[in-house]
Amino acid sequence: MSAPTIVHQLADFAITTRTHGVGSELRADAARRVLDVLGNSLAALHTPAAAAVRAVILEWEGASQATALGQPGRYPAAGAALLGGTLAHALDFDDTHLPSVLHPSATVVPTALAVAQTAGASGAALLDAIAVGVEVTVRLGMAGYDRALGNSVFFERGQHATAICGAVGGAAAAAMLYGLDADGVAHALGIAASMGSGLLEANRTGGTVKRVHCGWAAHAAVTAASLARHGLTGPPTVIEGRFGLLQAFCGDQATPDVVTAELGERWELPGVFFKPYPCNHFTHAGIDAALRLRARGVRAAEVDGLVLGAPAPVLRTIGEPIEHKRHPESGYHAAFSGPYTVAAALLGGGGLGLFHEDFTDAMAADPRRLALAAKVECVPDTRSEQIFPFQFPAVLTARLRDGRTLTERVEVNRGGPGNPLSASELATKFRLNTARALTPARADAVTEAVYGLAAPGRFEELLTLLEVTEPVVPG
Repeated sequence: MSAPTIVHQLADFAITTRTHGVGSELRADAARRVLDVLGNSLAALHTPAAAAVRAVILEWEGASQATALGQPGRYPAAGAALLGGTLAHALDFDDTHLPSVLHPSATVVPTALAVAQTAGASGAALLDAIAVGVEVTVRLGMAGYDRALGNSVFFERGQHATAICGAVGGAAAAAMLYGLDADGVAHALGIAASMGSGLLEANRTGGTVKRVHCGWAAHAAVTAASLARHGLTGPPTVIEGRFGLLQAFCGDQATPDVVTAELGERWELPGVFFKPYPCNHFTHAGIDAALRLRARGVRAAEVDGLVLGAPAPVLRTIGEPIEHKRHPESGYHAAFSGPYTVAAALLGGGGLGLFHEDFTDAMAADPRRLALAAKVECVPDTRSEQIFPFQFPAVLTARLRDGRTLTERVEVNRGGPGNPLSASELATKFRLNTARALTPARADAVTEAVYGLAAPGRFEELLTLLEVTEPVVPG
């Protein structure tokens, strides 16, 4: 008898987890993911990408199954997931896993929220499905990490692993909540593997399509699980096969065995980083360094030049083309700019260091920030490359007019296991994210409901708190 394929091992993992649960600690971690995604999503209701997706799902007719954030009434689960995933990723404030270099919760949580409502699942089942979905997503991403290359092969090839792997992880969560058996879960994964997509060129030169990547992955995840429910099948070797996902996207540089190594015994979920700043994660260590220089008394008027050192793969996103990065065309593109984010942090930003108001189109065109960004040189840093991508390190050196040279090196990113955000900082992030969409009292009630999701009745309470009677589009 042949050994079970990867997709069948993942399916067995999902069924075992659904049967026995993930335990209180992992459920608590999954709940924090829900709170983070909801906060990021409510903050993104005003974005053009959300408006475009909202217009599309309003044009679609179908069953009233799931809440679409900020919209009255209910929508088909796949449509609600499409909007939810778009909102979750639109402001680049969503969590990050290393070394897969992807954002798992932005696809998995909206998928699970939509399907749990459709299937009448409990809050505990929702959290278990999210835990599995995130685990599947990041393990697929890890299989695309090449140690010799020192980077994700997906990323090197311009492929958005978040959306590609997220569609499969989301399908695992959806299939669990729909109650599919092991074969059904395996087919859902096999179908979703044909649906994930996403190109990263928008990170470099513009366009807002990346904001929809997680939404489309969530839509694909719900659709794949629904198709499996109705008898469509997927290939059993869809992950490791000659024409399977890993070979197609990563070629011989993929390591399929990573997907199932110690599956169910060692969980990646607790190591997923929460973001303190609403911008591309590659920029965060530079922001941290700039904030440290500011705390040491460095002011923009004293700066003759700044040198941002980072891993070469990172610079391809946040430092190239350099003129685009020194003069971002919009607030969204400023979130992918090393020079801009360093300048903004050194001048002083909002929230936990930088916040949404630092990434408006007006602020991206602010003469003071652009003048300082123009002084930033981006260079490869050998020490940072040795650490990447298990952290996204950076070193920032300021040359001052009085002749001094000050340096700050950041090797452990804020928000991860080695430098975590406190419970108070996570609460602050959620409160600030929801300030324009929820009253303080309702924000506190949502937080309490999310943290209590494992208890009977709390999921229904959360849904009630998120209901609106008219569209919420903060100005």
